[in-house]
Amino acid sequence: MNNVVAVEIPEELGAAGGDAVRGRLLEDFGIEIGTSFGPLHGKVWRIGTMGYNARKDAVLTTLAALEQVLRAAGVRVPAGGGVAAAQEVYA
Repeated sequence: MNNVVAVEIPEELGAAGGDAVRGRLLEDFGIEIGTSFGPLHGKVWRIGTMGYNARKDAVLTTLAALEQVLRAAGVRVPAGGGVAAAQEVYA
């Protein structure tokens, strides 16, 4: 679907880690991302990219929040990597 981006859940999060990250995003930042169904359940998150969520500020906020939650969960991600990559696309 063009209006949903699938993001692979890092293996180091473990089986329940994907849901824990989703919970932290919602609780700490008010950002809700979806789980997946069928054979992709527990393997990818679904992030909507239409309407309000397609706005530049929403995209950058979601990327920054996801980075913070992943880092807090022990996932090694480059500091500012997602936001920097998005800024390049927007430029």
